[in-house]
Amino acid sequence: MDLGIQGLRVLVTAGAAGIGLDIARAFVGEGARVHVCDVDRKALTGLSKSDPAITWTQADVSDRSQVMHLFDEALSRLSGLDSVINNAGISGPTAAAEDLAPEDWDRVIAINLTGQFNCARIAIPHLRQSENPSIINLSSIAGRLGMARRSPYCASKWGVIGFTKSLSLELGKEGIRVNSVLPGLVEGDRLHRVIEANAMAKGIEFAEAEAEFVSYVAMKKTVSPQEIADVILFLCSHRGRTISGQAISVCGDVQMLF
Repeated sequence: MDLGIQGLRVLVTAGAAGIGLDIARAFVGEGARVHVCDVDRKALTGLSKSDPAITWTQADVSDRSQVMHLFDEALSRLSGLDSVINNAGISGPTAAAEDLAPEDWDRVIAINLTGQFNCARIAIPHLRQSENPSIINLSSIAGRLGMARRSPYCASKWGVIGFTKSLSLELGKEGIRVNSVLPGLVEGDRLHRVIEANAMAKGIEFAEAEAEFVSYVAMKKTVSPQEIADVILFLCSHRGRTISGQAISVCGDVQMLF
């Protein structure tokens, strides 16, 4: 299927590794022009060798001055903007709410939720000039189900869904589509760390915690980053031109988190 996104101008936050890099590479594979940001300078430098078609800026999305600089560079490199993929996020601590350090709560909200606002508010005037404008905000299945001992992460991801719906209502009349994507148990280092922390908190072995995670997935499997990218590409293409205000789970039908 030809998605018709040749030349689409795309900004992906946290795009130097993990899910973000898979998303960026998927867009490039369809002929889009991609700029990414990340806080990891080493990972960004590596892109110059591994993925020379992807341009980049080092930036922390929770820092508004850095976000301003990011958009200055992205707009210069891309000569405009069609899609923003708000992917940047951190897992945060695993602890009961009463044991959380307030600064840990603040940091998770600042990156996972406020970071999306920081990017969207600058992007919107430029998206108005696009013929195919869209914003994708990465939430999580934890933004629909919740998860014990992960209150800052879950609160931020529920917040992303509310932010997405509000933006969709604001921008729909201008043809700017806004959706959130809710990954389930995505293969990779982040999931490994989450399972490891959960195992330690419950005093069980890693393998037992991993099996328990997957047991609540109807399809009994994890999700690959490529599967997340496939959905995002469709939403940003003209084929997704009437999909907006949605919270779309890509999870294999997760029934419960713990």
